[in-house]
This record gives sequence, C-alpha cells and structure tokens, in this order.
Amino acid sequence: MDCTVILPTYNEEANIGKMIERIRILYPDFRILVMDDNSADGTKGIVERIIENDANVSFVTRDVNDKGLSASIIHGIVKTETEFFINMDSDFQHPPEALKDIHERLVSGSDLVIGVRKDRTALGFKRWLGSWIAHMLADLTLKFAGKQSSSDIMSGLFGGRTEVFRPVIEKNEPEFERKGFKALFDLLKFSPADIRIEEICFEFGERHGGESKIGSKIILSILRQCGRPGKFAAKLFSSLKG
Repeated sequence: MDCTVILPTYNEEANIGKMIERIRILYPDFRILVMDDNSADGTKGIVERIIENDANVSFVTRDVNDKGLSASIIHGIVKTETEFFINMDSDFQHPPEALKDIHERLVSGSDLVIGVRKDRTALGFKRWLGSWIAHMLADLTLKFAGKQSSSDIMSGLFGGRTEVFRPVIEKNEPEFERKGFKALFDLLKFSPADIRIEEICFEFGERHGGESKIGSKIILSILRQCGRPGKFAAKLFSSLKG
C-alpha cells in the first residue's frame, strides 16, 4: 500500500458509504482516511460499520474548534502514513476513476498532480464566474511570489508526495487559511518553487446527494489567502457587506 485517499466530510451520509465502496472496488490496495468535521448526521456510523470489515479504512473526528475544509485536508495529509496521498470530495463530483491517472503520475516521479476540470461551466454561471475570479487572484499571487501555478488552482482533486508536503504544512501551518475551502492554493503558495507538478483532466460530475457547503464565504477566504492586499480587501468587503 503506497497511497491514501483523503475524504474530508461534513454531513455526507448520502454519499460516503457509496464512495468508499467504489474506491475499494477500483483500488483494493489504497488506504482510505475519512476526516470528519463533526458531522451531525449518520456519516460516522456508516464509516464505522465499514471499518468493522476493512482495517484499511480510518475515521477521524476532528477538533470542533478547528472546523474547516482546508483544515481537514491538511490534517489528513499530516496523518497520512503512505508514500502518496490523494485528496478528493465525497460527493462524486470528483470521479473515483480519475485517481488512477493521479497515482500513476505520482509513481512516475511527480511531486504534485492536480485534477483539472474539463468543463467548469457545469458549475453554473455564478459559481463559474466566482471560480474564475478566484483563480485569477490566486494565479497573480503565486506568480508574484515566484511559485508555480496551475490551470485550475481552485481544484479540490489533487495528489501529492507525502514527504514533500508534510514538512511544508508543519512549517507553515499557522499561515494556512484553515477555515477556507482551497487547500491546494496554500500548498502551492508555501511549497518549494522547484517541485514537479503535473495535471490530469477530469469531468466534473453532479453531486449525488446532500447539499453543497460552499457559499459566498469562499470569496472572502480566497482573498485572505492572497497576502496582505487580499486580507485588506477581505476586511473592506466584510465591512461593506455588514
């Protein structure tokens, strides 16, 4: 076993059992790490029943005072015990079939492999526009800092080499936007400039069940990730909105 799939969850009882089953069918040798943000539904019970028959599935109930999608992801990377990790959503918007290409490129020597959404208009116009604006802000921030970028910085589907990114997180963890939604942006921002990055394309799917957790807060969190000017803009935006 050389790879751990990290599944951040919050109230995903409609999807998590099916997702774990699908991953296990496709990749019987992968470990699965569920990082749960104190779900109030049946997510925990579903995973615990799976664990009874599958020792390579783990469930972590995170600190209630440290809630956030990005916090769950970076915590999952730190807890990973395999050579590689792959982070993905639990709602099937990230197809499990895409993990094969990510894993193969990691095995071939890449440090980071990013899943790029083929048709981002599937997000709907408002989410697509917000994602595009966020990407442009993030891209400018990375280029100004002399770091590598990606054609889809806002992607939540990515895999990496654990020995590369665990030290990055441990060194820069206080600077991560823990309550944010875009952990990949922070990983790119704090990683060495010479890491080997590759991309794979995937079809962004429809959520199979439950409700999306992402709303207008995403813009503020991304602004805060864009250095001092972004943090100032986030405060200004918040004051105007309030």
